[in-house]
Amino acid sequence: MKVKVVSRDEVEYTRERRSDLQKVHRNLDPSLHPMDKAKECKRALNAAKMDRMFAKPLVGALQGHADAVNAMAKNPKRLGQVLSGAADGEIRLWDVPQHKLMASLRGHSRAVQGLAVAPDGSTAVSCSDDCTVRLWHMQESAFGGVGSQAATTYEPVSVYTAKHGFKGIDHHHRTSLFATAGPAVQVWDHNRSEPVNSFEWGSDSVLSVRFNPVEPDVLGSCGSDRSIALYDLRTSTPIRKLVMQTRNNAICWNPMEAFNFTAANEDCNLYTYDMRKLNVALTVHQDHVSAVLDVDYSPTGREFVSGSYDRSVRIFSYNGQRSREVYFGKRMQRVFAVQYSGDGSYVLSGSDDMNVRVWKSNASQQLGTLLPREKHKHAYQKALLRRYAHIPEIRKIEKHRHVPKPIYKAATLRKTMTEAAKRKEQRRAAHSAPGSVSFKPARKKKIIKEVE
Repeated sequence: MKVKVVSRDEVEYTRERRSDLQKVHRNLDPSLHPMDKAKECKRALNAAKMDRMFAKPLVGALQGHADAVNAMAKNPKRLGQVLSGAADGEIRLWDVPQHKLMASLRGHSRAVQGLAVAPDGSTAVSCSDDCTVRLWHMQESAFGGVGSQAATTYEPVSVYTAKHGFKGIDHHHRTSLFATAGPAVQVWDHNRSEPVNSFEWGSDSVLSVRFNPVEPDVLGSCGSDRSIALYDLRTSTPIRKLVMQTRNNAICWNPMEAFNFTAANEDCNLYTYDMRKLNVALTVHQDHVSAVLDVDYSPTGREFVSGSYDRSVRIFSYNGQRSREVYFGKRMQRVFAVQYSGDGSYVLSGSDDMNVRVWKSNASQQLGTLLPREKHKHAYQKALLRRYAHIPEIRKIEKHRHVPKPIYKAATLRKTMTEAAKRKEQRRAAHSAPGSVSFKPARKKKIIKEVE
């Protein structure tokens, strides 16, 4: 007769200290645990519910502006520092973690339309409707050093004057050059009073300009003639131009994929393009119900945030058609500017109600220092949600978002109109000669032509 005996060494399962975890011996043979899948599925369902229960995205608001916030810029050298420019001409430097005003930059007499911070982190440039670009140099104390207890007022170091107002500005990621958007794209140097280069390509007015963070001598712009133009500073020539059916309000490059950029359009959508192949969009991002006014990428390049005229902020995956998250507030008005924080953990929005709001990029993220067991628990729940994301109950909980009634009604109406147009196109093709009606995919439908 065979007798099976379980033999364990006492040292292996006895705790050395009372604070140690008790060792649990478990046989991982699947045949002994037939309900494992069901248990995991139930845990994933509970994790999805808990994720929505703890979704409290708003961290706080930075108050103090006297007019609408039109532009924002983050400091590449300091995580907690953000600049915001308002329609009354005032620029404010904020310490975001402490929700505190660090400095006030006064000089513009009209609305600030663009802000950018130089790579050194202590120099900023701003442009306005008052036909000037101003260069600001802030001392170390303004960025949290010694003597930063009270808000400081700064005057501009240099003023660059033109005959026209400016709509946007961006700084080169390595040198002392910066580019402005106005009647033309102009490239300036800190030490020159006149632009060192100017690009014009048929646009009445250029609305936004951005340098490529990976290939910094390449810059893109979008104009009032519904075009997106790309330029190269090394050869001082335009590269390519794309004309769409509706106007683009802003453009932003993917910081991890040098060829890709996303444009915020007036038709409620965002379009991601590969600069090597502009005749088709890589992705059409749709969920907004009004014109998209600004867009900014996360430092990881995997997500971007957009702000819209419909008073909402949405977070999209870089290749996702639908938004992952939507943020709104009862008092929040039209969103003119959005920014990702330097570590990708937070999103900032500047709106018409004179506030800069700070949101979590992950709505249910637990703030503060986490214990190892808490980190393990969050990682386990995320893994469960990824594994069982295909189950209808979990997918419904994960995707559903409550939105304000005006947005909900506008989205319903927009869906009805889109479906009606699709049915009309199908019926026209069904009652026409074979091959006489050609279908255009959504990624090509809004493109008119590409110019080289």
